Amino acid sequence: MEQFGKLFSRYEVIVILDTETSGLRFSQDEIIELAAVRLISQKGTPVIVQEYDQLIQLHPGSHLNSRITELTGISEDDLIQWGVEKRQACQDFRELIAGERVLLVAYNAHFDLSFLFYLLHEHQMAEILKAPDFLDLLTVYKDRRAYPHKLKDAILAYGLEDKVVNSHRALDDVKATVEVLKQMELEKADLLRYINLFGYNPKYGVQGKRIRSVEYRPQSYQRCQPLYDFCEDENLAHV
Repeated sequence: MEQFGKLFSRYEVIVILDTETSGLRFSQDEIIELAAVRLISQKGTPVIVQEYDQLIQLHPGSHLNSRITELTGISEDDLIQWGVEKRQACQDFRELIAGERVLLVAYNAHFDLSFLFYLLHEHQMAEILKAPDFLDLLTVYKDRRAYPHKLKDAILAYGLEDKVVNSHRALDDVKATVEVLKQMELEKADLLRYINLFGYNPKYGVQGKRIRSVEYRPQSYQRCQPLYDFCEDENLAHV
């Protein structure tokens, strides 16, 4: 069976991405690492035609919290020595998602896309996010498995712990997301129904800026009717 067959029936390119950030505040903290792979279908097999992994410099005067260094292994000196300027990162991302019929995939996509929006907006490039469609694998996973729902939990659930690692480095997490996506498609052929559909915790609401092309629906931490079947009722407000 062709991997990502149904996805590639609609999209020419699939870009899977991940970010590491200096914190959790979309409009204040910064992306410190951006990684992605660009896939196309060749004779029924998804092929990586581009791999991107880049550290990104902090704003002048900004500093990296030691807790982020402990989590990711990325130091402030690394960003100074190896990081690219933010405008360059924006231009790189624009090239990554170039083309027609592009699908952008991430695990907890709203988080990554919110940070990307503020980075791109700063350099007058936010319009590029209007072109692709989006698929959030966290939303899919919440429909298929009960809590907990981190990427590491999906890796364990699909038996991928000997194949990939959730290291809190962006490229490692991108590669893990690729494998999780493969297993999700094998498990159930409904991924197209999650295009531009993001679940959110009804207790906290949608954090950060909403994406205009995305439909947001409250999603329980417990498995229930698939979100695309309007798994929404008054009880979710108390989950």
